[in-house]
Amino acid sequence: QVQLVESGGGLVQAGDSLRLSCAASGRTFSSYAMGWFRQAPGKEREFVAAITWSAGTTDLADSVKGRFTMSRDKAKNTMYLQMNVLKPEDTAVYYCAGTSPGGRWGILRSVGTYYYWGQGTQVTVSS
Repeated sequence: QVQLVESGGGLVQAGDSLRLSCAASGRTFSSYAMGWFRQAPGKEREFVAAITWSAGTTDLADSVKGRFTMSRDKAKNTMYLQMNVLKPEDTAVYYCAGTSPGGRWGILRSVGTYYYWGQGTQVTVSS
């Protein structure tokens, strides 16, 4: 079993930055890719970013492109979401997730692609 633990959320003002971390532990970590999703109250969980674990190739949602970046540290089994120029509409619970080893690039924006999920961390951006 793989456990994912997010950290780094908090309350910030519009225009500020935050960095979220997601540490993976448990069985030998071998996900094809990792992702970040977010869910605001009353809304569905939505894709934010994904990264292939081996190559480090990233994909970002249009709503965060140019403001957010995603990276990973393979030695630490940890991935990061650097969020800059935060907006009130970024307010949500952010979840990290991991695919099975058999994942593939074309479906990384889908919630159903991910097998492992963290507990979530709250990000609140005030105007």
